[in-house]
Amino acid sequence: MTRVVHPIEQESYRILRSRVDTSHLPPLTRAVVERVIHASADLDYLDETVCQEEHLAAAVRALRAGAPIVADVEMVAAGITARRALCRVREASAGDGLTRSAAAVRLALDEVGPGAVWVVGCAPTALEELIRLDARPALVVGMPVGFVGAAESKEHLRASGLPSVTNRSEKGGSAVAAAAVNALLYAV
Repeated sequence: MTRVVHPIEQESYRILRSRVDTSHLPPLTRAVVERVIHASADLDYLDETVCQEEHLAAAVRALRAGAPIVADVEMVAAGITARRALCRVREASAGDGLTRSAAAVRLALDEVGPGAVWVVGCAPTALEELIRLDARPALVVGMPVGFVGAAESKEHLRASGLPSVTNRSEKGGSAVAAAAVNALLYAV
């Protein structure tokens, strides 16, 4: 099915490209960065987003092959528009030193196993738990927001060597994390 782009979205991208030059970016990186900027109206994401084209290409191949998408919270799952995302935060319980979001990562991993695309836009604790586990993801979109642990969890993700899309500050959130994965899904 071909995606129909609304004229308002087309105009938004025209304005975005008039304000910032993304033409030097590889195609999938450009798609991710532009969609994140579009979702946030924050041009800083051009310089702040960290990803590698080969990781994005591998994620697109995994998504084409039916890899599951797992979201840390329901707001992230709701923002992923091209495919249903799994979120187990409602079923999870905090305890044993884990937040509900971190416990939900464990529940979801037991369900989906390796090769999933993980999308974290809210909970730094979910991202930290995912890094600790042997999830063997196709990709981790790690863009949690906040002043407590968000920047540090993203730094840990970059240091982990896992294939990822992330950013370098406290900024992030459900909308930008979902936007990053939507950009890849639209490429599928």
